[in-house]
Amino acid sequence: MSDTLEKMYDACYMKVYSFVMTLAGNKDTAQEITQETFFRAMTSRHQFRGDSDQLSWLCAIAKNLYTDELRRNSKHGGEIPEEVPDSEQSLEQSITDRDQSFQIHLALHDLGEPYKEVFELRVFGELSFSQIGIIFKKTESWARVTYHRARMKLKERLDQNEI
Repeated sequence: MSDTLEKMYDACYMKVYSFVMTLAGNKDTAQEITQETFFRAMTSRHQFRGDSDQLSWLCAIAKNLYTDELRRNSKHGGEIPEEVPDSEQSLEQSITDRDQSFQIHLALHDLGEPYKEVFELRVFGELSFSQIGIIFKKTESWARVTYHRARMKLKERLDQNEI
């Protein structure tokens, strides 16, 4: 692997993995798609035009691979990861945190597109508004407004459930 490709891999692997993890919700699937993303990027790097930064390009590849995976597996169901409880946290606090987290994920799950994906890309994928705009082929302002609206819709749903 050349130095440039190795630097890209080192700099972007965890960000791409985090992005795919928000889409897939499954560690094994996220690892496979992330590896395939870098394989595709490395074997087709001559197609990278430089219209966007490398991370946005990689996330677009990952999103396409994930979409292909969903099409292949029309019955999409992931394994539920086993959680290892934090020994410093009380059992009561752990249960409360899980319940709140579950309620947040329920509200997020019901959020319509593109709000859900923009919110996940920003919060879980840690992408900039500019990068999100590139993925959707929209402007940075569009990404900001969509994210803000997603937050407001999510907050409304959580307030209705009094979390």
